[in-house]
Amino acid sequence: MMYHGAKYVKGLGLLLLPLLAFSISSCENDLNKVKEIASNEVGIVVEPTTGVDLIMSDSAKVKLHLLAPLMLQYQTKDPYKVMPKGVKVILYDKQTQQESGNIVADTGISRDTKKLIEFHKNVVATNAKGETYKSDELYWDQTTKKVYSHKPVQVTMNGGNVMNGDSFESDDAFLHPTLKSSTGIFHVDEKVTQ
Repeated sequence: MMYHGAKYVKGLGLLLLPLLAFSISSCENDLNKVKEIASNEVGIVVEPTTGVDLIMSDSAKVKLHLLAPLMLQYQTKDPYKVMPKGVKVILYDKQTQQESGNIVADTGISRDTKKLIEFHKNVVATNAKGETYKSDELYWDQTTKKVYSHKPVQVTMNGGNVMNGDSFESDDAFLHPTLKSSTGIFHVDEKVTQ
């Protein structure tokens, strides 16, 4: 009788094996369908990269240092990279190789073919003078060496003066800004004016 029971369990195991294989393959097929639908709608995620620490140079001189906890690379007609968990770019002076400013944002998008980096949400940029630029968007066109925003911008100068504008444009060192429809709060030293 014991032998007959072991044969029954073995037979039951052989019967359940095809069912288990079918359920595993159907889960895999469902996962492939989800990936296919996502790739048709959004683009294909080529590779997620964590702990991004990228240094870009030109003629053996450091140009910028990009840091991001996560980067997703999408392969589409116009490939791009998204940094959805924050991005920090440290800028360097080409001559002195000293840090000349930085840009921090909640999200970054790098469009390599256009040589354009977009920064979105809580964008804060600081230049070599310590002046701070805040906006919800900032575009950095590396071809024209310009930074710009079509959204309201607040600039805090070294002495505490604050300027606001509906849009903003500057060189990529943030040293020659132009604000449209600007207003400001300027501190005046009464001792100097008397």
